[in-house]
Amino acid sequence: MYSVFVVDDEPIVLEGIRSKIDWESSGFVFAGEATDGEIALSMLHEVKPDILITDIKMPFMDGLQLAAAVKRIQPWIKIIILSGHDEFDYAKKAISIGIEDYLLKPFTPDELLKSLNKTAVQIDRERKQLSDISKLREELKSSEVLKKKEFLSNLVHGAELSAVMQKSQELGINLISRFYKVLISRINSRTANQQNQQEACSLLNSYSASWEQEECFFHHSNLLVCIFKGANREELDENIFHAAEAIGHIATKNNDCTVLTAIGKTVEHLSQLNISYEDAKHILQIENNVSQNRIISSDDLEQGFDSKPASNTNSGLLDLKENDPLVDRLKYAGKNDISAIIEESMELIRSNPGQFNVFASYILVDLIFSVSKLVEKLGGNIKELKPEILQRKFVDDAVTDEKDFRQKVEQVLTFALEYRDSKMTGKYGDVILKAKRFIEENYADQNTTLTTVAQAVALSPNHFSTIFSQECKTTFIEYLTNVRIENAKRLIRETDMKGYDIAYECGFSDPHYFSYIFKKNTGMSPREYKGCGQ
Repeated sequence: MYSVFVVDDEPIVLEGIRSKIDWESSGFVFAGEATDGEIALSMLHEVKPDILITDIKMPFMDGLQLAAAVKRIQPWIKIIILSGHDEFDYAKKAISIGIEDYLLKPFTPDELLKSLNKTAVQIDRERKQLSDISKLREELKSSEVLKKKEFLSNLVHGAELSAVMQKSQELGINLISRFYKVLISRINSRTANQQNQQEACSLLNSYSASWEQEECFFHHSNLLVCIFKGANREELDENIFHAAEAIGHIATKNNDCTVLTAIGKTVEHLSQLNISYEDAKHILQIENNVSQNRIISSDDLEQGFDSKPASNTNSGLLDLKENDPLVDRLKYAGKNDISAIIEESMELIRSNPGQFNVFASYILVDLIFSVSKLVEKLGGNIKELKPEILQRKFVDDAVTDEKDFRQKVEQVLTFALEYRDSKMTGKYGDVILKAKRFIEENYADQNTTLTTVAQAVALSPNHFSTIFSQECKTTFIEYLTNVRIENAKRLIRETDMKGYDIAYECGFSDPHYFSYIFKKNTGMSPREYKGCGQ
């Protein structure tokens, strides 16, 4: 199935496209619509369709501007332009942007379906070509690519700046910018299928070449390293979070593949690029067992650990070195990592037979100290929160046998991760709570979009989209639509308002689209819903 998004400022055209194509049996899915390019661009960021159908002349942002923006940031989307006879010169310009087809108005449903089928064939052909592993291997072996990869690899590992500038000029790479970040994406196959993994990497290799303000190379077979630059921090964050989401979308077209993307610190000089790279690499190492698609930003994580220690929280405890590896691991570990940490501890104990008590005590005390440090970094006091684990009796009881040891270690780790999550969720919770409150107050406004809500919480749209989807387990568009539908259901039950009035009252610009979305979400039309008295 291929998802299709439609943009046109004429409601009658949108209604015709939406209602006169048998989407279910045609092999296509109607993914959404918008009445102007600006709103569409915000929605496309979340919807990520396969095909975009757009009118060429629209207010605010016309079809050509929209097509150019889409090709720049979501290069996999195929575009069909709709134009009138007097707009043929515009249509010719669209060809240079890279549209797949254009239709002259008026057109029939059969003509549109024919264009969609032709575009679907192009999508299949392109995916097959771009995922050609042999082609990727040949490209990676080419002299030019090898030189560029070696240069970029040296750059993120801390090459001499004078040599960097000279070599970048030779390779035609412009590295001059105000700010920099490094992104590393790890692409894995759930079933350890190397073919699937390499096809995903091949797709990424092809699409990443079109992204702006970045340079990419593959480190090993499944690590995509990208260097991003920006004139300001906001531009840099916007570009890198968009790329992170695009990487996840492209690589996971194969359901067998997962992507973990780590974003390093923002740095201000090329000579500091290795700091951002090491930061991103460190996140990947700590999150080694993650099997879900995730985007993790170092900047976000550091903000979560910038609380000032509570006064006198460390008295009576042994001091830990500043960069304790276990503390770092606990910052990012998931609850599914608890068993792995326990097993690693048991391996160390088993490698020293006959000394269970000694090594078990050492490991547990070290763990308690690390947890104390973590709690301190998050502004807590271990003496107040979990005083029993500081008692000598706790350790003595734990090292009587392996079963008790495992239980005590699990108890300490569970406490640490739950306390950390309560603080981290609180940090993001403020953002999510503010966003949801804004949506509740503004869902009736047709101009409420991902962009406007992101502005309300002082984040870039791409950054906000990532946080929202990972924290809420749903996309922003899905959440906003659900709020609007729930309010529409309330108005249907409690008032005698007409359907079209309810549509406008709930933020829908077109009553016909409201009816379509309502039925898609509830399985009933608004009229049927009212009739059944739900």
